[in-house]
Amino acid sequence: MYSHGSESLIKQAREIQESELQKFYGRLVRLLQAKEVGHETIDSLQRLHLILSATKFTRILPPELHKRILLLISSPLEQLQVLSSAVLRETLPLSGQEVNYSHLNSHAASLLVSQARSRPDVAPLCAQLFRTLESRQSEGPAHSITHTLPILNTVITHSPECLTEEHVTLLSKKLVDWLRYASITQGGGTSSGGFFSGPRSRQPGPIAELDGTVSGDFFTVLCVGQGFTEDQWMNVYSFSMLRNWLLTYHSVSNCNTTADSDDRSEVDGSVISMVSATSSSSRLLPPKERLREKAFQYCQRLIEQSDRKAHKRTDTELQKACLVEAVCILDCVCLEDTSLVYRVFPCIKALYGRLCSDLSFARVLVPIAQFYLNHGEMAAVDCEPVWQLVFGRFPAELFNDPFLAHELLRFLRLNIENLQLRVPQYTLSFPNLLKFLAWDSSAMVDDFVDLLPSLVTAGTAVELLHTLLDLPCLSATLVLQLRSACLPITEPSGRILQALDAFRNPSVRGLFLFLLRGEAGSGDTIERLSTLHELLTESADWPRVIQCAQTVPVLLHIFFNTVIKVADEKLLAHLILVQLERSSLLLKIPKYIKEVHRVFSCHLLKLCKLHPSLVVDQSHELLEFAGTTANVYSKEEPLLLCIRKMVWVLGEYLSVSCDARCSVRLITSCFEALEAVLFEITSSAPPAGAVCPNPRVITTLMSALAKLASRSHDLIPRISLFFSKLRTVTRGGSAAWCSDEEDLVAIVTRGEELWSLLKAPGVAQSVLTPPPHVNTAQWHRDTNVAMPLQLRTITSLTHSQ
Repeated sequence: MYSHGSESLIKQAREIQESELQKFYGRLVRLLQAKEVGHETIDSLQRLHLILSATKFTRILPPELHKRILLLISSPLEQLQVLSSAVLRETLPLSGQEVNYSHLNSHAASLLVSQARSRPDVAPLCAQLFRTLESRQSEGPAHSITHTLPILNTVITHSPECLTEEHVTLLSKKLVDWLRYASITQGGGTSSGGFFSGPRSRQPGPIAELDGTVSGDFFTVLCVGQGFTEDQWMNVYSFSMLRNWLLTYHSVSNCNTTADSDDRSEVDGSVISMVSATSSSSRLLPPKERLREKAFQYCQRLIEQSDRKAHKRTDTELQKACLVEAVCILDCVCLEDTSLVYRVFPCIKALYGRLCSDLSFARVLVPIAQFYLNHGEMAAVDCEPVWQLVFGRFPAELFNDPFLAHELLRFLRLNIENLQLRVPQYTLSFPNLLKFLAWDSSAMVDDFVDLLPSLVTAGTAVELLHTLLDLPCLSATLVLQLRSACLPITEPSGRILQALDAFRNPSVRGLFLFLLRGEAGSGDTIERLSTLHELLTESADWPRVIQCAQTVPVLLHIFFNTVIKVADEKLLAHLILVQLERSSLLLKIPKYIKEVHRVFSCHLLKLCKLHPSLVVDQSHELLEFAGTTANVYSKEEPLLLCIRKMVWVLGEYLSVSCDARCSVRLITSCFEALEAVLFEITSSAPPAGAVCPNPRVITTLMSALAKLASRSHDLIPRISLFFSKLRTVTRGGSAAWCSDEEDLVAIVTRGEELWSLLKAPGVAQSVLTPPPHVNTAQWHRDTNVAMPLQLRTITSLTHSQ
């Protein structure tokens, strides 16, 4: 939230009157007409930006003021460039506005791109940038060429449609020259900073490698020196935009291929033999193919350079970053030209062999896994070790690395379909993958919302449901695992962690090891769950565990919505049993238990509506849960909601119309079980320490019993007797089992309504269990009845003048 002072300023900016605003515009124009820009001008520009951004309406500045601010973008002061571009982003451009593209900086370019509404708006900027690339160094400012590529990269990222085939050819040729043929001597001046900073050198010498040896090959981003020439900086810029360019130029229309055909005509007229050296033959290739070839050579050299021992830690991190980019570029190159796979794969395979044992290179191994996924089948390479590393060691040992977690989960999201088809380990690895979520739930939950449906299969559904319910336990176990190396283990308050002693105890160690398993298939769950929950009782107030518990209901909804698409009735019946079993076997976090019960009640109802036969299959288990009197006296609203829905399901779907196996004997046994519960809770006061039963549970039980009696008329006298006793007992206006008079009246009224219905059994069955065509009536659409005409008439009357 904003501070009081900030809110006051924003309120003033929103409530400024138009007359005052016009005066302010005029004063600002006069300030901008001065030769020098002072503090008052900067303060006024900042106030103007606040006024423009404080409202959701886009304003139009006076033409004179707009032009003056537009000129500030070319100011040598970056503060004015930032301020003016920020102000103009909040305004509409002037109609017929002409932009001077000869003096562009990154702020001006980003402004033009943000205000562009169509290709014609960006095309002039794009054309000017390419003209800058074509011009010689002497034809423009010395710094203009170094600023062109970053701006051009921004333009092609947001508006690739403004490119033409000539643009693609030109930039591809330029990138080849900058990447492969940059000078190999140091620049004469000092370094501009960044990762190439170093002391001043009097005599420029050859560039060096990160280990200090003199470079014997062409310049790359991993070369160091005391100063750098412009073409070396262009080499760095070219590498930074190379992958984006390889991914972008496919969107350019291929209708105009004159450039490539011209290159080929030069090749055809050449006297150079096709058996010439590799460097010569690469020059004969069309621009795109030549760029791919040089990109391969550049990345190959980077991989070789990354094996050198860097003197600085920052240079080691730079090596890793360049390796990530190099592997990604090689992947793009091979996707575009599959013939390169056989040349690139030995290099990638050797790199993997060098790095796979060192988990500090995990972020480099993720793009290597992407390469194996895309090209491993074509190269006929065994990918099994890669997947064992990605789905095994990474989550098990690096679950607390946020950067790796982000990269790996992004890799999974981008390749869900391929992983499901080609990598059987993927769907079995959810116990390991969920460790990322258990450790940092708030940051990872969005990723798992996308990933979870792909992990739900008929073979993994039951174990996955147990794992999701045990996710807070897994979170606590991961904390204990990391803390187990420290002695003594205490909380900030000084309290010794008893859970850690349990974690180290060999007699219960197996419970924790099951949670930490790396792959599915060792069993759906463990028998001593209640013991595990007791051992982890103190973790219920750990912030990480609480945060993890908050994500479980979200994932449970996704799980149940997905499983109904892949599971048969046998599996769904098993999942209902799991819900009933786990309702009382959850880590003791009150809010978590309530939310899980709420999810269970919601999806139990959905499952039974989709497959009513499940009620017959699981009637015994449903009755056992709903018929437990202790549950009826519970204070937890979600649990009572769950019981109500179970009772409603039994009354609604135990019917021959839903399942032919539903016999009179089954209806009678269900009736007797629910009748016993109803008689017990309405015949005496609640036990000591318990609250009165929920009136909605009572009315739901009454309705279910009435429905069952309407299907087996021999049961009508028994429920009628209860209704008559109910009326007699409550004549005094109070009852020991109901503390609220209004609730008691509602219960009695409901009982009398049901009793009246049951006096006419045929009518009762039609009302309480209507046939399907009544429940799904569409009389408003049936042209053979008068209802549609009546509805149309009423509609016309209500909408008429």
